[in-house]
Amino acid sequence: MGRLERDAAVVDFTSRLLAGLARTEDIAVLHQVLTEALPWSTFLPPEDMDAMLTELVDTARGTAVPENSTPIALLLTQWRHSAEIYADPALLSVLTREPGGDLGPPAKVTD
Repeated sequence: MGRLERDAAVVDFTSRLLAGLARTEDIAVLHQVLTEALPWSTFLPPEDMDAMLTELVDTARGTAVPENSTPIALLLTQWRHSAEIYADPALLSVLTREPGGDLGPPAKVTD
């Protein structure tokens, strides 16, 4: 068995495991498992933990077919950055400030 086949088997197993965990009705256990696997996820609000899990399951299922784990790595990196923002109250305040959020104030249109 070559490296690509081994990686594909691991991705397939992981996606099936995540899907099984996602079907659990005990959200507290699911969040505990996630924080053990991804310690930085502790800083995510519960609704973001749920969103991250859904995205992870969907992405893992999708990457098992083309045998490419890059989308999962990218997704985990994006969620880790979100957790870093939540972990820093000053940064969170700046990025969620009204009216422009992280995009800044709306541009003025001139004729």
